Amino acid sequence: MLPRRMVMAEAPVTQSTASAPATVEPTGAETTAWSRFVESDVLYSFTRSPVTVTAAVVTAIFILSAIFAPLVAPHNPFDLASIDLLDSNLPPMWMEGGDPRFFLGTDDQGRGILSTIIFGSRISLLIGFASVVLATVLGVGLGLLSGFVGGVVDAFIMRVAEIQLSFPVILTALLIDGVIRGVLNVEKSGELAYGILILSIGISNWVQFARTVRGSTLVERNKEYVQAAQVIGIHPTLMVLRHILPNVMGPVLVIATIQLAVAILSEATLSFLGVGMPPTEPSLGTLIQIGNDYLFSGEWWMVIFPGIALAILVLAVNLLGDWLRDALNPKLR
Repeated sequence: MLPRRMVMAEAPVTQSTASAPATVEPTGAETTAWSRFVESDVLYSFTRSPVTVTAAVVTAIFILSAIFAPLVAPHNPFDLASIDLLDSNLPPMWMEGGDPRFFLGTDDQGRGILSTIIFGSRISLLIGFASVVLATVLGVGLGLLSGFVGGVVDAFIMRVAEIQLSFPVILTALLIDGVIRGVLNVEKSGELAYGILILSIGISNWVQFARTVRGSTLVERNKEYVQAAQVIGIHPTLMVLRHILPNVMGPVLVIATIQLAVAILSEATLSFLGVGMPPTEPSLGTLIQIGNDYLFSGEWWMVIFPGIALAILVLAVNLLGDWLRDALNPKLR
């Protein structure tokens, strides 16, 4: 009888042991993507940097104001029915002769400076983002091709990049702008000006992406996971897109953020030189170019306020780029 009692006593223990895994709580590995983001080092470094937070807020204000410009701007500078030449050259509201309707004064056409800055920021940001996307796609594609294929292709792409680096970005953009306008036989026009500026700035800024991606690709293609993909017969194109590209995107994001500020400055420079946006669709550079003609005649607000807006926007984007470079590189933290 003793063995029977021992078996019966052990049975509940065995049953409870078998059912124990069914009540195990989820482990930390099952946390959501949002939880991982909240606990990440990138967010921690962002929230611990007041300068970065301020730069992000300023950049967000510019972007949101540009997107919702018709709702945010006090006036629409493109609505000819609302523009009165009698309101031209008015000083800021707090100065003698100022009009409460125009907080920062008006330009030579009677448009409010504040409204033109908001709408001008929309044009500058649009051209900046589009040109950076073009430069990123072109540079990353050529960098992957150069680093993965190597040989004659690598040598040719890098020699072209070195030749382009020997010229300043603005001169390259001016050359491309002049060639495109000469081939298309067009002058300043709104829709074509957008495309010409995007092509000019984008093509002149692809080199930084290509050189960085090429160097990262040369490192990644010799690693074990790429060699394993080659052994199992994965197509080279799929191998590059699925395995190598995700591992080289960290530096690309940093360069893209910094190049956004460079693209905005390039657009402003081209517009200031008279080969950018027409006066009827002013960007920040066009506003500075127009206001520069009135600087020594007393209407300083036409150039000072757009210049300050451009400087603040570029500075904020550059500060974000510097933080992103440090946040994505553990050696710099």
